[in-house]
Amino acid sequence: MRGGRSVRRRLWRWRSNPLRRHADIVEAWIVLAVWLIVLLGGTVAGLVTAHAAGESFARQRAERHSVRAVLVSDVPRTTAQTWGSGHRVRATVRWTAPDGTPRTDETLVESGKKAGTEVVVWQDDNSRVTLSPTGPVAATVESALLGVVTAGALAALTGGAGVVARSRLDRRRVDEWGREWELVGPQWGPKAS
Repeated sequence: MRGGRSVRRRLWRWRSNPLRRHADIVEAWIVLAVWLIVLLGGTVAGLVTAHAAGESFARQRAERHSVRAVLVSDVPRTTAQTWGSGHRVRATVRWTAPDGTPRTDETLVESGKKAGTEVVVWQDDNSRVTLSPTGPVAATVESALLGVVTAGALAALTGGAGVVARSRLDRRRVDEWGREWELVGPQWGPKAS
């Protein structure tokens, strides 16, 4: 019996009631629309984003290839650590592209290496030096996180729009109550004194 009461209490805006105003019906539709967009739209947006990110990471892994390169000059040993790069510094490397042409470019390498040391360099299909591709596990985690963030952002925007719409409805209801009280209030005034 108790469960029936709570369902009726939650659905009161949908039931016929002489005290129900038009604004109550509009509010019920707003709440329903917000929840549907948050649940269904957020799920779809999150899945689409995760899928697109996963495809992008897979394309990176397919387009980027590792090649052996040789350091052109000594890399000085550093003690300063740059955020995200560890003890890696920019250095010039030379390698042979798949078409046989020699290439030279700069990339991040471990500090303290001597000239002539072999290092691994990642290049794209155009033989340009690039970052290493995101691994399958990291790509899965990043894709999932991007999907969750997208769903959360959609939920926040939709929830915010719902709050704004409901606050405007509340303002209209208060204005309506004020106008009605101006009509009814004077009739009650003399009786109360």
